[in-house]
Formats: sequence, structure tokens, C-alpha cells
Amino acid sequence: MEHIDSAAVARLYRMLRLIRRTEEETARIYPSDKIKSPIHLSIGQEFVAVGVCDLLRPIDAVAPGYRGHAAYIAKGGDLPAMIAEMYGKDSGCARGRGGSMHLVDMTAGVLGASAVVGTGIPVATGVALAAKRQKQGRIVVCFLGDGATEEGCFSESINFAALHKLPILYVCENNGYAIHEPLSKRWATDRLCERVATYGIPAEKIGDGDVFSIRAGAERAIAGIRAGNGPAFMEVTCYRWREHVGPNEDFDQGYRDRGEVLPWLENDQIPRLAAMLREDIRIAIDADVEAEVSAAFAWAESAPFPSPDDLEAFTYA
Repeated sequence: MEHIDSAAVARLYRMLRLIRRTEEETARIYPSDKIKSPIHLSIGQEFVAVGVCDLLRPIDAVAPGYRGHAAYIAKGGDLPAMIAEMYGKDSGCARGRGGSMHLVDMTAGVLGASAVVGTGIPVATGVALAAKRQKQGRIVVCFLGDGATEEGCFSESINFAALHKLPILYVCENNGYAIHEPLSKRWATDRLCERVATYGIPAEKIGDGDVFSIRAGAERAIAGIRAGNGPAFMEVTCYRWREHVGPNEDFDQGYRDRGEVLPWLENDQIPRLAAMLREDIRIAIDADVEAEVSAAFAWAESAPFPSPDDLEAFTYA
């Protein structure tokens, strides 16, 4: 592991903790039906977005997938607006019209997510083309699942990005399942990085579940992108702890065994980083996170729903 100073550990820990507590509170409230949209929780996968987004600048952009809470928060998206969006409130980041799978915060550089698998890939690639032409030093990070690599737009987009040397980092969060279908039933080989590398794109696989490894890999990739070398690709092995959609576990559903998650529980980066901090610092961070999460949910709960008078707002036909 590279040397990481205590301030960086504290910063990474706080972001990991903020995302985890937001997700846990979302899971707790979801059965009450106060949250009006389906939820795809990132519990267990937070370390990917946190490690990558720690290196981004305010002007940089991220394109989350529909399991996008972690990327949205890690890039600095407005937390109360995200919670309000899940509640269907007018103060939500998409005015209560999109829900959990359609998070957006352009001020923070969070491009709109989509519920359709893979659709963020060409959008992010297009934004990277604009970024190159604008010459402002902006880069784009596109987060996608392993299932999204099976969409035609994936190959089309990485080919286009390589051809035009676009400033984009594609990050595949490979949790081994496309909904309930394992890799072994979908891929003839698991050599995804090898396939991507044929387009002349630097491709690195990181499989140790270590937030510092993710950060170091992203640092290498982003340095090349900022130097004008074109796109890069990271495949990060991870694992979702909860069901595909919803707040519960699903190890009794017959498509995976609980034994698969145990190594990931043992390698949870949150207690790991907590143990690297002075106790007083950790306690202060935990208290600050609890206050922030509590305030965000309270604000969202008390916010008004959209007015029926606005039913046809934002429609074009």
C-alpha cells in the first residue's frame, strides 16, 4: 500500500461512512413506503467510487449507473436533494420525477443517471468529447456494471474514445452478477481488461477490495488522461451485500450463497480505516456523519411534494 497521510485516511473514511450510513438509513426506511422509488443500494461497493472520486476536481464529471448513490455522494452531490428525490419531493435533485435511479447534480459534476443498463456510457463519452474541445482540463469518469459491458454501446463508445483520445476513465464495478445471472453464464472468458486493451486503451484490474489500491490505480489512469493520452479503463472486483433491488439480503433466493459475501464482510474498508484513525478523530467524524444523514432525511421528509399544477412541466409534447 502506498503511503497515505492521516488527513487522507480521515477524508476517505468520512466519505465511506457517509455513504454507508445513508444507504443503511435508506434500507431502514424503505419498508415504510415513504421512499417512492426502487432502490439499488451500493452497500459493500462504496470503496470503488470513493477511491476514484477522491482524485477528481470540481470541474470533472462523473456518470453514475443506476446503482449510483455512492458515485453521486462521493463526487459531492447534494445529499438532501438525493434523499428528497427518493421521497418523490419537489426539492429532489430531479424535482421528484426521477427517483433513486435518475440522480443528477450538474453543479457537482454528476451527470444524470439512467435506469437503462449502459446508457450512461455513450453520454459520458459525448461529454468527454465536449471536454476535449472546450480545453478546460476537465475529465469524465463513467461508472458501469459488468452487465453494461455486454451492451453494444460499450464497445462503440470505448472505440470512439480511443480513436479521438478522449479524457475519460471507464470504471467497471464488477460485482459478478447482472441482476441474478453470474459471470460464468454470460462471459466465455473473464478477461475483460484484455478485451478492452485491444482498443489501445490502458486497462487495469484491481481485485483486492482495497480503497487505497483503487485510489492508486485511478491516480495512474487519471495522470495519463490529464496528460492527453486518451481514455483508460479500470475493472474493479467488488460485491453487493444486499439484493439487486431493495433493502434486504437475498441469499435464500437460490442464485448465490451467503458464503460468497463473507470475505467481503471481513475486508470491509470502513472498520479498516476506522482502526487507522485516532479514536477522538473517528468519534468526531462518526458524529458529524450521523448529524448530516439525520438532517438530510428530516429535510426530505418535511419537504413538499410537487404541485399537481406542475404535472405537465418538463414535457415537450
